[in-house]
Amino acid sequence: MNRYCVTVTCEARRGIVAVISGFLAEKGCNISDSAQFDDGETNRFFMRTSFVAETGASLDELRHDFAPLAAQYGMDATFYDEAKKLNVVIMVSRFGHCLNDLLYRVRIGALPINIVAVISNHQDFEKLVVSHDIPYHHVPVTKETKAEAEARHLAIIKETGAELVVLARYMQVLSDTLCQQLSGRVINIHHSFLPSFKGAHPYHQAHARGVKLIGATAHYVTAELDEGPIIEQDIIRVSHNQSPDDYVALGRDVESQVLARAIHAHAHRRVFLSGRKTIVFPASPGSFASSLRG
Repeated sequence: MNRYCVTVTCEARRGIVAVISGFLAEKGCNISDSAQFDDGETNRFFMRTSFVAETGASLDELRHDFAPLAAQYGMDATFYDEAKKLNVVIMVSRFGHCLNDLLYRVRIGALPINIVAVISNHQDFEKLVVSHDIPYHHVPVTKETKAEAEARHLAIIKETGAELVVLARYMQVLSDTLCQQLSGRVINIHHSFLPSFKGAHPYHQAHARGVKLIGATAHYVTAELDEGPIIEQDIIRVSHNQSPDDYVALGRDVESQVLARAIHAHAHRRVFLSGRKTIVFPASPGSFASSLRG
Protein backbone atom coordinates (compact mmCIF):
# COMPACT_ATOMS: atom_id res chain seq x y z
CA MET A 1 0.00 0.00 0.00
CA ASN A 2 1.22 3.47 -0.88
CA ARG A 3 1.15 6.31 1.65
CA TYR A 4 0.57 9.71 0.13
CA CYS A 5 -0.59 13.18 1.10
CA VAL A 6 -2.32 15.96 -0.78
CA THR A 7 -2.11 19.67 -0.03
CA VAL A 8 -4.79 22.06 -1.24
CA THR A 9 -5.21 25.83 -1.25
CA CYS A 10 -8.13 27.64 -2.82
CA GLU A 11 -10.81 30.23 -2.22
CA ALA A 12 -12.86 29.32 0.84
CA ARG A 13 -16.20 27.85 -0.22
CA ARG A 14 -18.66 25.24 0.92
CA GLY A 15 -18.05 21.60 -0.03
CA ILE A 16 -14.27 21.53 -0.60
CA VAL A 17 -13.61 18.95 2.12
CA ALA A 18 -16.41 16.76 0.76
CA VAL A 19 -15.00 16.97 -2.76
CA ILE A 20 -11.53 15.88 -1.65
CA SER A 21 -12.64 13.13 0.73
CA GLY A 22 -15.17 11.85 -1.79
CA PHE A 23 -12.54 11.64 -4.52
CA LEU A 24 -10.17 9.72 -2.27
CA ALA A 25 -12.91 7.30 -1.23
CA GLU A 26 -13.78 6.63 -4.87
CA LYS A 27 -10.12 5.86 -5.55
CA GLY A 28 -9.99 3.31 -2.74
CA CYS A 29 -7.94 5.54 -0.45
CA ASN A 30 -8.26 5.58 3.32
CA ILE A 31 -7.62 8.92 5.06
CA SER A 32 -5.28 8.55 8.05
CA ASP A 33 -4.86 12.20 9.02
CA SER A 34 -6.34 15.47 7.86
CA ALA A 35 -6.18 19.14 8.85
CA GLN A 36 -7.81 22.18 7.35
CA PHE A 37 -8.08 25.90 8.02
CA ASP A 38 -10.43 28.53 6.65
CA ASP A 39 -8.72 31.93 6.90
CA GLY A 40 -11.47 34.47 7.37
CA GLU A 41 -9.07 37.38 6.83
CA THR A 42 -8.00 36.30 3.34
CA ASN A 43 -10.96 34.08 2.43
CA ARG A 44 -8.48 31.33 1.60
CA PHE A 45 -8.82 27.64 2.46
CA PHE A 46 -5.88 25.38 3.35
CA MET A 47 -5.93 21.60 3.71
CA ARG A 48 -3.44 18.76 4.14
CA THR A 49 -4.60 15.16 4.03
CA SER A 50 -2.57 11.97 4.52
CA PHE A 51 -4.01 8.77 3.10
CA VAL A 52 -3.23 5.20 2.15
CA ALA A 53 -3.95 4.08 -1.40
CA GLU A 54 -5.26 0.62 -0.47
CA THR A 55 -5.95 -0.34 -4.09
CA GLY A 56 -2.43 0.63 -5.19
CA ALA A 57 -3.35 3.82 -7.04
CA SER A 58 -0.25 5.65 -8.24
CA LEU A 59 0.58 9.33 -7.75
CA ASP A 60 0.36 9.97 -11.48
CA GLU A 61 -3.08 8.39 -11.60
CA LEU A 62 -4.32 10.45 -8.65
CA ARG A 63 -2.91 13.69 -10.07
CA HIS A 64 -4.42 13.04 -13.48
CA ASP A 65 -7.86 12.07 -12.19
CA PHE A 66 -8.05 14.92 -9.66
CA ALA A 67 -7.08 17.61 -12.18
CA PRO A 68 -10.67 18.22 -13.46
CA LEU A 69 -11.93 18.71 -9.90
CA ALA A 70 -9.05 21.03 -9.09
CA ALA A 71 -9.87 23.13 -12.15
CA GLN A 72 -13.60 23.15 -11.37
CA TYR A 73 -13.09 24.41 -7.81
CA GLY A 74 -10.04 26.59 -8.43
CA MET A 75 -7.78 24.43 -6.25
CA ASP A 76 -4.01 24.49 -6.17
CA ALA A 77 -3.53 20.81 -5.31
CA THR A 78 -0.31 18.81 -5.02
CA PHE A 79 0.08 15.10 -4.33
CA TYR A 80 3.21 13.77 -2.56
CA ASP A 81 4.69 10.38 -1.76
CA GLU A 82 5.25 10.42 2.01
CA ALA A 83 8.07 7.89 1.69
CA LYS A 84 10.14 10.22 -0.50
CA LYS A 85 12.66 12.26 1.47
CA LEU A 86 13.31 15.92 0.71
CA ASN A 87 16.68 16.82 -0.80
CA VAL A 88 18.28 19.58 1.26
CA VAL A 89 21.37 21.78 0.92
CA ILE A 90 22.72 23.20 4.20
CA MET A 91 24.67 26.45 4.28
CA VAL A 92 26.82 27.25 7.32
CA SER A 93 29.59 29.60 8.40
CA ARG A 94 31.52 29.19 11.67
CA PHE A 95 28.80 28.31 14.19
CA GLY A 96 28.27 24.57 13.90
CA HIS A 97 25.60 23.76 16.50
CA CYS A 98 22.70 23.67 14.04
CA LEU A 99 24.70 21.74 11.45
CA ASN A 100 25.76 19.13 14.02
CA ASP A 101 22.21 18.80 15.27
CA LEU A 102 20.79 18.28 11.78
CA LEU A 103 23.44 15.72 10.86
CA TYR A 104 22.57 13.74 13.98
CA ARG A 105 18.80 13.92 13.50
CA VAL A 106 19.11 12.78 9.90
CA ARG A 107 21.36 9.89 10.93
CA ILE A 108 18.82 8.59 13.49
CA GLY A 109 15.88 9.09 11.13
CA ALA A 110 14.24 11.97 13.01
CA LEU A 111 14.08 14.17 9.91
CA PRO A 112 12.69 12.97 6.56
CA ILE A 113 15.41 14.63 4.48
CA ASN A 114 18.53 13.81 2.49
CA ILE A 115 21.37 16.27 3.01
CA VAL A 116 22.78 16.34 -0.52
CA ALA A 117 25.45 19.02 0.07
CA VAL A 118 26.84 21.46 2.59
CA ILE A 119 28.06 24.88 1.43
CA SER A 120 30.24 27.12 3.56
CA ASN A 121 32.26 30.28 3.20
CA HIS A 122 34.81 28.70 5.56
CA GLN A 123 36.45 25.29 5.88
CA ASP A 124 35.84 24.71 9.59
CA PHE A 125 33.39 21.81 9.19
CA GLU A 126 34.75 20.10 6.09
CA LYS A 127 36.10 17.03 7.93
CA LEU A 128 32.88 16.66 9.90
CA VAL A 129 30.66 16.80 6.83
CA VAL A 130 32.86 14.53 4.71
CA SER A 131 32.84 11.97 7.56
CA HIS A 132 29.07 11.74 6.99
CA ASP A 133 29.67 11.02 3.27
CA ILE A 134 28.16 14.36 2.28
CA PRO A 135 29.79 16.63 -0.34
CA TYR A 136 31.30 19.81 1.13
CA HIS A 137 31.63 22.93 -1.00
CA HIS A 138 33.90 25.72 0.19
CA VAL A 139 32.72 28.91 -1.50
CA PRO A 140 34.45 32.01 -0.08
CA VAL A 141 32.42 35.22 -0.21
CA THR A 142 33.67 38.79 -0.33
CA LYS A 143 31.97 41.99 -1.38
CA GLU A 144 33.72 41.76 -4.72
CA THR A 145 32.93 38.07 -5.34
CA LYS A 146 29.39 37.90 -3.93
CA ALA A 147 27.67 37.61 -7.32
CA GLU A 148 30.09 34.90 -8.46
CA ALA A 149 29.67 33.01 -5.17
CA GLU A 150 25.87 33.09 -5.38
CA ALA A 151 26.01 31.82 -8.96
CA ARG A 152 28.02 28.88 -7.62
CA HIS A 153 25.49 28.36 -4.82
CA LEU A 154 22.65 28.24 -7.31
CA ALA A 155 24.56 25.80 -9.53
CA ILE A 156 25.12 23.43 -6.58
CA ILE A 157 21.44 23.63 -5.62
CA LYS A 158 20.39 22.77 -9.17
CA GLU A 159 23.02 20.04 -9.63
CA THR A 160 21.98 18.26 -6.43
CA GLY A 161 18.25 18.55 -7.08
CA ALA A 162 17.79 20.30 -3.74
CA GLU A 163 14.21 21.21 -2.93
CA LEU A 164 15.10 23.17 0.22
CA VAL A 165 18.04 25.30 1.37
CA VAL A 166 18.71 25.62 5.11
CA LEU A 167 20.75 28.50 6.45
CA ALA A 168 22.16 26.81 9.56
CA ARG A 169 23.77 29.99 10.92
CA TYR A 170 25.11 31.06 7.54
CA MET A 171 26.38 34.54 8.25
CA GLN A 172 26.07 36.06 4.79
CA VAL A 173 23.06 38.02 3.57
CA LEU A 174 21.53 36.56 0.42
CA SER A 175 20.95 38.98 -2.42
CA ASP A 176 17.44 40.04 -3.41
CA THR A 177 17.88 38.18 -6.69
CA LEU A 178 18.74 34.88 -5.01
CA CYS A 179 15.90 35.31 -2.51
CA GLN A 180 13.45 35.72 -5.37
CA GLN A 181 14.81 32.72 -7.28
CA LEU A 182 14.49 30.50 -4.21
CA SER A 183 11.28 31.98 -2.80
CA GLY A 184 9.60 29.61 -0.33
CA ARG A 185 12.57 27.23 -0.47
CA VAL A 186 15.03 28.77 2.01
CA ILE A 187 14.70 28.50 5.79
CA ASN A 188 16.80 30.62 8.15
CA ILE A 189 17.31 30.51 11.91
CA HIS A 190 18.16 33.43 14.16
CA HIS A 191 17.98 34.38 17.81
CA SER A 192 14.97 36.21 19.24
CA PHE A 193 15.11 38.72 22.07
CA LEU A 194 12.94 41.39 23.62
CA PRO A 195 14.33 44.00 23.37
CA SER A 196 16.11 43.20 20.12
CA PHE A 197 19.89 43.11 19.94
CA LYS A 198 21.73 43.33 16.63
CA GLY A 199 25.36 43.12 15.68
CA ALA A 200 28.11 41.16 17.39
CA HIS A 201 27.60 39.15 20.59
CA PRO A 202 23.79 39.50 20.96
CA TYR A 203 23.66 37.04 23.88
CA HIS A 204 26.24 39.10 25.77
CA GLN A 205 24.15 42.22 25.09
CA ALA A 206 21.09 40.40 26.40
CA HIS A 207 22.93 39.39 29.55
CA ALA A 208 24.08 42.96 30.13
CA ARG A 209 20.46 44.17 29.90
CA GLY A 210 19.11 41.50 32.24
CA VAL A 211 16.95 39.76 29.67
CA LYS A 212 14.75 37.04 31.20
CA LEU A 213 13.71 35.21 28.03
CA ILE A 214 15.82 34.21 25.06
CA GLY A 215 14.57 32.36 22.03
CA ALA A 216 14.86 31.58 18.35
CA THR A 217 12.84 32.07 15.18
CA ALA A 218 12.88 29.96 12.02
CA HIS A 219 11.45 31.66 8.95
CA TYR A 220 11.42 31.63 5.18
CA VAL A 221 14.01 33.95 3.67
CA THR A 222 12.87 37.00 1.75
CA ALA A 223 14.58 40.15 0.53
CA GLU A 224 13.54 41.77 3.83
CA LEU A 225 16.31 40.73 6.22
CA ASP A 226 15.02 38.42 9.00
CA GLU A 227 11.42 39.42 8.28
CA GLY A 228 10.20 36.48 6.20
CA PRO A 229 7.12 34.41 7.10
CA ILE A 230 7.66 32.70 10.46
CA ILE A 231 7.48 28.90 10.63
CA GLU A 232 8.52 28.06 14.19
CA GLN A 233 9.57 29.83 17.40
CA ASP A 234 10.47 28.93 20.97
CA ILE A 235 11.86 30.52 24.13
CA ILE A 236 13.71 29.55 27.29
CA ARG A 237 13.85 31.39 30.60
CA VAL A 238 17.19 32.70 31.87
CA SER A 239 18.15 34.53 35.06
CA HIS A 240 20.67 36.88 36.61
CA ASN A 241 22.73 34.04 38.10
CA GLN A 242 23.69 32.72 34.68
CA SER A 243 26.70 33.95 32.75
CA PRO A 244 26.85 35.28 29.18
CA ASP A 245 28.34 31.91 28.17
CA ASP A 246 25.31 30.19 29.69
CA TYR A 247 23.08 32.41 27.58
CA VAL A 248 25.05 31.43 24.48
CA ALA A 249 24.82 27.70 25.26
CA LEU A 250 21.09 27.82 25.98
CA GLY A 251 20.50 29.96 22.91
CA ARG A 252 22.26 27.47 20.69
CA ASP A 253 20.07 24.66 22.04
CA VAL A 254 16.90 26.62 21.29
CA GLU A 255 18.11 27.57 17.82
CA SER A 256 18.88 23.94 16.96
CA GLN A 257 15.48 22.67 18.14
CA VAL A 258 13.49 25.41 16.44
CA LEU A 259 15.30 24.94 13.13
CA ALA A 260 14.78 21.17 13.24
CA ARG A 261 11.05 21.58 13.92
CA ALA A 262 10.71 24.06 11.06
CA ILE A 263 12.44 21.67 8.65
CA HIS A 264 10.30 18.80 9.93
CA ALA A 265 7.13 20.78 9.23
CA HIS A 266 8.28 21.87 5.77
CA ALA A 267 9.42 18.37 4.78
CA HIS A 268 6.04 16.94 5.79
CA ARG A 269 4.23 19.59 3.71
CA ARG A 270 2.57 21.04 6.79
CA VAL A 271 3.54 24.67 6.04
CA PHE A 272 1.49 26.89 3.76
CA LEU A 273 2.54 30.38 2.75
CA SER A 274 -0.21 32.96 3.13
CA GLY A 275 1.09 36.40 2.27
CA ARG A 276 3.53 37.52 4.97
CA LYS A 277 2.60 34.70 7.33
CA THR A 278 2.36 30.93 7.34
CA ILE A 279 -0.32 28.39 8.15
CA VAL A 280 1.39 25.48 9.96
CA PHE A 281 -0.61 22.35 10.68
CA PRO A 282 0.42 20.26 13.74
CA ALA A 283 2.37 17.04 13.31
CA SER A 284 0.27 13.92 13.04
CA PRO A 285 0.37 11.25 15.77
CA GLY A 286 3.21 8.80 15.35
CA SER A 287 5.59 11.31 13.74
CA PHE A 288 9.02 12.19 15.12
CA ALA A 289 7.69 15.47 16.54
CA SER A 290 8.27 14.33 20.09
CA SER A 291 11.93 13.63 19.40
CA LEU A 292 12.33 17.11 17.97
CA ARG A 293 11.50 18.57 21.39
CA GLY A 294 14.08 16.52 23.22
